[in-house]
Amino acid sequence: MSNGRIVIWCGAAPNQKALANKIAAKYEVAGIVVDRHKHAVKKTKWSKLLSTIWDRIRFKKIYDSWKELMRYYDASFSQWPASIPLIEVDTINDGATAIFTKDKSPALIVVSGTALIKEPLISIPAAKGIINLHTGLSPYVKGGPNCTNWCIANNEYHLIGNTIMWLNAGIDSGNIITTETVDICAAKSLGTAHQVVMDHAHELYLKAIEYIIKSNPPYQSIAQSSICKGNLYLTKMWTGEKKKQLLRNWSKRKTFKSDSEPVTVPLPTHE
Repeated sequence: MSNGRIVIWCGAAPNQKALANKIAAKYEVAGIVVDRHKHAVKKTKWSKLLSTIWDRIRFKKIYDSWKELMRYYDASFSQWPASIPLIEVDTINDGATAIFTKDKSPALIVVSGTALIKEPLISIPAAKGIINLHTGLSPYVKGGPNCTNWCIANNEYHLIGNTIMWLNAGIDSGNIITTETVDICAAKSLGTAHQVVMDHAHELYLKAIEYIIKSNPPYQSIAQSSICKGNLYLTKMWTGEKKKQLLRNWSKRKTFKSDSEPVTVPLPTHE
């Protein structure tokens, strides 16, 4: 088995496709599993449907910023990496993921943008382990639907950043390999701000993969609790009031100042 053999588990969105291409351009990718996030269709009440439509009208700027980000990646990475075995699953925890991954005998499994991964996938053998990208600064900001948006809504621009961690069963709670902050206050638009954060996330992931591939264990593994407790945000907490706060704070971003700086985890140097 090659010491650098990688299997990618990722979502189906254009930013995930871009990440897979960037990894495949530098490393030996043995296979890709794409989580399509398909679930059983539930009946939607008219009141809920109307509420959703009104929400998208009121906060069009927020929704459009994500669409802009997806168009940005789709323009450069419209296809998955060529000649690499790939399967699509309705959910990452499908049994096909385990069968496909074990067949590739990876040294490293790289995760991004999937649903919450459960056993037995968490325990799949990989010589160097399973690592996960969190587009938020752990342990300070965890969960979803988007940690950058949460930081703007909370006027905590200094907590915007990215994390590479070892995968565990929790929500963005694994031991940290590395973290870095990202400054978006000079971004011209909300969409551009998300591009800055996501591009940085991809760059940080590539650096972390390089560190693990080129180094021998033990690898850096910092418990999040050794830094601080932080906050876990859930999608149901992302209310209309929080979206209003985001828009208000975004308009004042250039005057933001912080009295404190978060603790970050730099990558060790490797020989």
